[in-house]
Amino acid sequence: MSAPIVLSKLTLATPSGRPLLTDLDLSFARERTGLVGRSGVGKSTLLAVIAGERAASDGTVTTAGRISLLRQEAQPRPGQTVADLFDARAALALLGKAERDEIAPSELAEVDWTIGQRMASSLARFGLEVDLEAALAALSGGQATRARLAALTFSEPDFVLLDEPTNNLDRDGRRAVLDLLAGWRGGAIVVSHDRELLETVDAIVELTSLGAARYGGNWSRYVERKDLDLSAATRDLAEAERRLAETGRKAQAAAERQARRDGAGTRKQAKGGMPRILAGARKDRSEDSGGELARTASRQRLEALARLDIARQRVEVLQTPSVALAPTGLAAGKTVLAFDLVSVGYQPGRPVLSDLSLSITGPERVAVLGRNGTGKTTLLKLISGELQPWLGTVQVVPRLAVFDQQVSLLRPSDSVLANFQRINPDADVNACRAALARLLFRGDAALQIVGQLSGGQVLRAGLACVLGGPQPPFLLVLDEPTNHLDLDSIRAIEAGLLAYDGALMVVSHDEAFIDAIGVSRRIDLTEQKPK
Repeated sequence: MSAPIVLSKLTLATPSGRPLLTDLDLSFARERTGLVGRSGVGKSTLLAVIAGERAASDGTVTTAGRISLLRQEAQPRPGQTVADLFDARAALALLGKAERDEIAPSELAEVDWTIGQRMASSLARFGLEVDLEAALAALSGGQATRARLAALTFSEPDFVLLDEPTNNLDRDGRRAVLDLLAGWRGGAIVVSHDRELLETVDAIVELTSLGAARYGGNWSRYVERKDLDLSAATRDLAEAERRLAETGRKAQAAAERQARRDGAGTRKQAKGGMPRILAGARKDRSEDSGGELARTASRQRLEALARLDIARQRVEVLQTPSVALAPTGLAAGKTVLAFDLVSVGYQPGRPVLSDLSLSITGPERVAVLGRNGTGKTTLLKLISGELQPWLGTVQVVPRLAVFDQQVSLLRPSDSVLANFQRINPDADVNACRAALARLLFRGDAALQIVGQLSGGQVLRAGLACVLGGPQPPFLLVLDEPTNHLDLDSIRAIEAGLLAYDGALMVVSHDEAFIDAIGVSRRIDLTEQKPK
């Protein structure tokens, strides 16, 4: 049986015309496939094309069965309710009329008597209890994602396309997505950087600037294969460099031999030992031979350069970017953050945090946990000074960087390089370029306007600006830093944070990330939630 989704000679581009993928041949079987790749490579665009919501620049997409797409960042329409996600507003209205005994006899056959119960059960599967008439705009990001997942599976599609389904979800929500995918019997394509989620898939497809590569197995198997591929690519690069050098040496040796032969002929002619006609013919042959040698050497050099360029591209695609940080100079006994019996909220008499006390001393690494709505964002607003406590005191070290999910420290109208120079005014141009290059903003990429970048690229640019300067902050506060990063960038940030010698507070539901950066203490705000 042919695959339910087949892409043939597919070419994709951004709305501005920038090419993403060219002549892509790829198929997806009725299995769970993880789709990975660096930010901006075209993963979300590819899902939209498969779902029929966007047109490809060229090529064909063939699908069989019904496909449903969960978008990464879907903004609710004005007045849109939870019921609208299920496309059930009319059905619920008809059911309401029947329950109020206001329905015409001719309409009774059209009533779906169990639709409300089935929708509530679907929502409960994802740990969500909300009124079906609740406005989507009133839900938190995590609640909205759960509602969309419930609606997606309610229609029982043959194939689901999930674009970062665990973003904005707390631990319980992530568990629900893991359980969904583990028990899913249809086809699924999952764009995700969530390594725990990718451990549950049957195969991984990686998109790069060179095309697509399929790896059988889950995340662990993929990492093993990638490491082997990188070793092989590194050997190929060394071989390509050796061949280029050898080509140059051979061309030089051939040119020197030809020059010696030409010199011997010239000396013989000068002594009168060679007829003029023969000397002229020999000169012509020498010139022809020299020209042929030059053309051969030039062709061989171009071929060697082409092999070298391909090898370098392959290594660049496979190699994880690196992050190097300057020392902060933070003393081990210095208190960088202190909350003393802090209470705060947004409505009088309804505190979000109550009597909260905590402190961070020296280069501690603290993870802030808790279900959605327990006050994690409120805590960060207190640290940044955006919110003032009702009661208690908040003391924060002056050298502080709070990294919110909107990356508001960047100016959207400026380039990545201009933002770096503004945030790090003491860094010279070479230092700026080097820091940005470590997070893959090399050459002209550093000149891109922030407002034109993808969400993952914006986050990566912000991290480069905060972490890559000559004087990193004493305290670095990160709010869900892995939400929009690609897997290579996550691994690079993990390596950089391990080298960071300042204090670190991170709000995250990504357990793999928390473990990788060496968190030594966890604060669960669920336990601090006022009753």
